[in-house]
Amino acid sequence: MNVSWEDFGWERLGDGIGRRRLPGWDATVALVAGESSLLLYDTGSTLREGAGIRAQAEALFGRRVTHIALSHPHFDHVLGTAAFAGAEVYGAVGIERALAGDELRSDAVSQGVAAEDAAEAADLLVLPHHAVSGEWTLDLGGRQVLLANVGPGHSGHDLVVLVPAAGDAPEIVFCGDLVEESGEPQAGPDAVPSRWPAALDRLLSLGGEDAVYVPGHGAVVDAAFVRAQRDQLAARFGVS
Repeated sequence: MNVSWEDFGWERLGDGIGRRRLPGWDATVALVAGESSLLLYDTGSTLREGAGIRAQAEALFGRRVTHIALSHPHFDHVLGTAAFAGAEVYGAVGIERALAGDELRSDAVSQGVAAEDAAEAADLLVLPHHAVSGEWTLDLGGRQVLLANVGPGHSGHDLVVLVPAAGDAPEIVFCGDLVEESGEPQAGPDAVPSRWPAALDRLLSLGGEDAVYVPGHGAVVDAAFVRAQRDQLAARFGVS
C-alpha cells in the first residue's frame, strides 16, 4: 500500500524530506531520507509518541530510522528517543549533562505529561552517541546533511540541521527552538539570552536568504522572519 506524508499529518518539504507538528506542544519532528539511511530530527515527548513517529517513518520509507539529531534538551523534543532502538544519536556537545538530571521528568510532568509516562521515558532515555562541537557532515547515502552546533541560545545546547537544495526542494534549515513561529520564543532557565542573537546570525549564514527555515514550533518561515526575530530578541534581552 502506498502512503503519503499527508496520510499521517506530515508536511512534505521536498523529495524524501518532511516534518510533522506534534499535538500538545506543537513541537516539530522531521525526517530526511537518503538512499541508505533515514535521519529523524527530534523524537517527541513520550515513548508512546516516539513509537508512533517510528511506525509512521517505517510506513513512509519501508525502513527504520538510522540516525537521530536532537535539537536541544527539552522534554517535548527528546523523551521519545528510546523508541528508536539501534539509531545513532547526535547532540550538541555537553547535552548529555542536561539530559542526565531529573529536570526532564519534572518539567514534563509540570507541563501535563502523565507522571508514569515521564518517568519511563526519562529512565530509558538514550544519551547521544556523538557530540557535535562545530559542524558534522552526515552521509545518508546520496544525500549529505550538515549538523551544526550554533548555540547556545534557546538552551545551552542548540543543534540545527541543514539540508542542501536538491530536486524540487530549496535549502532547508531545521532550527529547533532557536526559532518559533507560533508564539514568542521561550527563554527558560537554561537559555543563554546574551548569545541567542549570535546563534541566529550563524543560522542565517548557514541557510542564506533563499532557504526555508523550519521552527521548533509553528509554520515554516523565511530568512526575513528569522532576521526580525533575531532583532526582537536582541532588543528584548538588551544585546546587539
